[in-house]
Amino acid sequence: MIVALIDSGLGLLPTASWLRKLRPDVDLLLLLDPDGAPWGPKPEPWVIERVVGAARQAVEAGAEVIVLPCNTASVTALDHVRAQVGPSVPVIGTVPAIKPAAAQCNSVAVWATAATTASRYQADLIARFGGDAKVVGVACHGLADAIDRGDIPAIRASIADSAARTPADVEGVVLGCTHYPLVVDAIVAALPDGVRLFDSAQAVAAQTVRKMDELGRPTTGTGTVTVRTSGRPGELPSGAAAFESGRLLGALPA
Repeated sequence: MIVALIDSGLGLLPTASWLRKLRPDVDLLLLLDPDGAPWGPKPEPWVIERVVGAARQAVEAGAEVIVLPCNTASVTALDHVRAQVGPSVPVIGTVPAIKPAAAQCNSVAVWATAATTASRYQADLIARFGGDAKVVGVACHGLADAIDRGDIPAIRASIADSAARTPADVEGVVLGCTHYPLVVDAIVAALPDGVRLFDSAQAVAAQTVRKMDELGRPTTGTGTVTVRTSGRPGELPSGAAAFESGRLLGALPA
């Protein structure tokens, strides 16, 4: 079985690496879009066309399950992808882990890109799932771009800035961009002791496995990882080798 993961950049790595750990024999198809990245600031019709086009390529390449480990792709194009591929191909989206964080913490910060922090989408999620917790958004300026570049000094600077703007009474931080789990150790080090982190990569991977099992088809593969970059055969960028998830999936340094 081939599972395809679609994102503009390295945000697909945490979910892909969890899938590799849960089902090491399953073949993964990673579709990145360096030509169009980042997707967040782009107009919705443009993002829809880009994501649906990647999904079409995935099905043509034999993918039986599609994952959108990207908040922008999920909120903008999930329904369009499902309409494109039909009911026989499960499509799994990603939602920031605001609900479990708010259920377990009195005060929560959602770390996300500037575009997501300012979006109606995130405001609606907070209104729906924030419960009685105090939930605030923190825009992590430049962090996702720095992660895509593997730029460690820029990553540290952005994390330090974000931590400085996070309320002192926060008990939990939601990683509201799928890139951020790649630098979870640096985020933990920048926050006060005892602050809990919440991200959705493991949950999305587990849901993907459930959808695979529901298909009732053989899942045994060879554990290969195939990469397409903006529709072309490619490989993970060298910056992916800066992260454990990238190395697990075969990224090599430049």
